[in-house]
Amino acid sequence: MSHNVYTQLQTLGITLPPVAVPAAAYVPFMQTGKLVFLSGHIAKKDGQPWVGQLGRNMATAEAKAAAHAVAVDLMGTLHAACVAAGTDLNGVKRIVKVLSLVNSSADYTEQHLVTNGCSELLGQVFGPAGAHARSAFGVAQLPLGACVEIELIAELA
Repeated sequence: MSHNVYTQLQTLGITLPPVAVPAAAYVPFMQTGKLVFLSGHIAKKDGQPWVGQLGRNMATAEAKAAAHAVAVDLMGTLHAACVAAGTDLNGVKRIVKVLSLVNSSADYTEQHLVTNGCSELLGQVFGPAGAHARSAFGVAQLPLGACVEIELIAELA
């Protein structure tokens, strides 16, 4: 029996959200060839930006939870991109790359641990296809004061 992404999401108690309306002049996703590029998604809590700066007023564990929440939103957008391409999340061949921006003070150094909130969930949901290349950066600020913003590249089968 092959891996079913939707069964795994159900097992984890995850309901995919609809695609968020862009807050500026961009589109939520763009496909070229078999690659789908997802625009950056900021962390949200109860529908509002999940605000905080690591090393100042937010702990790593909370920001890791925020990155997990971003992964759920990214999968909702990826689902929409897959549908637009005539498939669904089971048509994702692999998650290629995750790029994470963490709102950080100058001396904060655990951006990689924050980003694990996203990376670990992608691995749980997609299995071996969820293993990906990754970058995690500390930045001085993010839109709306969000603690984390993550973008993703996926390859469709």
